[in-house]
Amino acid sequence: MKYLATLWFWAVFGLTVVPGFLVGVALWLVTLPFDPDRRVLHAYVCRWCFQYLRCWPGWSVRVTGRERLPAGPCVLVANHQSMADIFAAMGLFHPFKFVSKASLFRIPMVGWMMSLLRYVRVERGRPQSMREMLDVCRAWLHGGMPVLIFPEGTYAEGGRLLPFRRGAFRLALDEKLPVVPVVLEGTTDLVEGDGPWMNPRAHVRVQVLPPVQPEDFGADDGVLADRVRGLFLQALGSHDSSG
Repeated sequence: MKYLATLWFWAVFGLTVVPGFLVGVALWLVTLPFDPDRRVLHAYVCRWCFQYLRCWPGWSVRVTGRERLPAGPCVLVANHQSMADIFAAMGLFHPFKFVSKASLFRIPMVGWMMSLLRYVRVERGRPQSMREMLDVCRAWLHGGMPVLIFPEGTYAEGGRLLPFRRGAFRLALDEKLPVVPVVLEGTTDLVEGDGPWMNPRAHVRVQVLPPVQPEDFGADDGVLADRVRGLFLQALGSHDSSG
């Protein structure tokens, strides 16, 4: 069944990515004069991507806590388990710009759409790229757009929670904006790491936790990061990989 689920997913993806991209380009052209932030295009891509988590009968997905998402700018932080995480996060159906490794922007159609959406790229291991990424995120926040960051930076085997890097939390403190934890579960049951093998049975859960107000933590981004990470550990059942 694993081989059949894998074949089915990649067949569905291969058959839909080109028409999905072309529809997205048309939507981008139509909305460009009045939607510089690509909110309409993002809403389309959210629904397009999220449906891949439902394309196999053994997969299910549930999203809870959407009502906790602030109406204005905020720093969304999500744990990272596998390549399916961004598909799951799209199920928030909420405006945001997400931070992704630069290599994904070079993938035909997928990366091109990410560029049209003006998502934020970062080169791993380059401090200058990290600073540039934070500057771009800060500009989006100033314009009223939430940003989504995976503070682990990558994922660990088995979906264990890695230590959180401080950039997202420094950003929230500097801009005096809430941090909204988005807990992702089950994506590693769907696909391990970067794949390509898909498991025939998986239940993906997306849970939005209550916003954390940065003013409660003074100027210490490390304390804020540890506090938010603790919320993830509690929600995930303490799958810790910090030590």
